[in-house]
Amino acid sequence: MNRRALVTFTLGAALAVAPVASAEQLGKLGGALKRANQVRDVQMTDAEEQQLGAEVSQRIRARYGVAQNQAVHRYVTLVGTALAQASSRPNLPWKFIVLDVDSVNAFAAPGGFVHITKGALAGLKNESELAGVLGHEIIHVSEKHTIRAIQKGKLVQMGADEKMSGAIMNKLADEAYKVVDSGFGRGDEMESDEKGIALANTVGFAPTGMNGFLNMLVARNKQANNTERSGLFASHPETQERVDKMTKLIASAKLASTATVEARYASSIPYKPVPVSEMATIEAGSAGAAGATKPAEEPKKKGIGGLRSALTPGGGEKKSAQVTGSGAARGAGQESAAKGGSNPALVAVSVSAADIAAFKKAGGLK
Repeated sequence: MNRRALVTFTLGAALAVAPVASAEQLGKLGGALKRANQVRDVQMTDAEEQQLGAEVSQRIRARYGVAQNQAVHRYVTLVGTALAQASSRPNLPWKFIVLDVDSVNAFAAPGGFVHITKGALAGLKNESELAGVLGHEIIHVSEKHTIRAIQKGKLVQMGADEKMSGAIMNKLADEAYKVVDSGFGRGDEMESDEKGIALANTVGFAPTGMNGFLNMLVARNKQANNTERSGLFASHPETQERVDKMTKLIASAKLASTATVEARYASSIPYKPVPVSEMATIEAGSAGAAGATKPAEEPKKKGIGGLRSALTPGGGEKKSAQVTGSGAARGAGQESAAKGGSNPALVAVSVSAADIAAFKKAGGLK
C-alpha cells in the first residue's frame, strides 16, 4: 500500500469512528440557542429615551424639590441651551432644572433633562464654571451614558419579541435613577470631562471653568473636614488627576476661548453657599435619603412581561468609589443627606432663537 493510499485509509477510518450528534443532542442544542435568543438588550428610540428621562427627572425632583424661581431657571436655561445647541444632539427637548437643595450636585437624566442644585449655583464664581458643569452633564446625555450603563450591566433585558410596555419603562426608570444617583463609570466621567470643556470652549466660554469648579469642591470638602468624599465629582478619578488631564487637554487642543462672564452670573444667581455643617438633613432611613434606597431583590425566574434585572448595577459587580462619577459618594456624608424642598413642579421656561443670540452677544460668546 503506497503512502497516499495509507493516508486515505487512515482518514476514512477516523471519519468512520467520529461520534455523530444524536437527534436528542441536536434538539438540546437548538433549545439552548433558542433560550439565548429569548432576551435582548434594551434598545430605545429617541421618544422612549425622552420618556425615560422624564420618569427619572420626576424621581430626582421628588427627592430634592425644585427651586421655584423663574428668573434663575431662565438664566440657567439660556446658558444650558447655548451649550446644548452646539452639542451632537441639539434637537433634543432640553430642560434645565434647578433643584431646591443646598448640597452641591448635578444630575443628567436621559433625553435632555439636566439638573443642578441651588447649592452648586451658590458655590460657582462665574458663568464659565456653570458652563463647565452643564457641559459635562450634557455630554452624559448626548453620549447616552445612562442607557449604555443599563445595557452593559445587563440591568434590564427584554424578551426577543417584547415591546416597550409601561411595566418595562417603570423598571428602566428605577434602574436609570440608580445609575444617575450613584454616578457613572470612570470612562464615562473622563469622556464628559474632555468633551464638556471642548463644548464650553466652542460656545466661547473659558474651558478652565470646570477646573475652577472642581477646586471649589476640594475646598468645600476640606471646610467640612470630610473623611469621606461627598458631593459632585468628588470621587475617583481623583480630582487633581482630572484637573491635570483637563489642563493638558486645553493646552494640547489649543482651547483658547476666554469668556467667564462673572458680572452677569453674580447678578443672576441670588443664592449663597451653605456650609455642609449647617445644611438641613433628612433623617436616616427616610425616603430618598442616602442609603435608604430599597435593596435590589433577587431576580425571579419569570418577571412581568419577561423582564429581568441583575442583582446589582454592573451585572452583579459591586460599585466602588473607583467607578462613581458625577454623583460621586452621594451615599456618604451630610452632603448626600441634605434636605430638599417640597415642591417638585417644573418651572416653565421658554427661550427663542433670538433670545439665545442676544444672550450670547451680550456675554461675548460665539
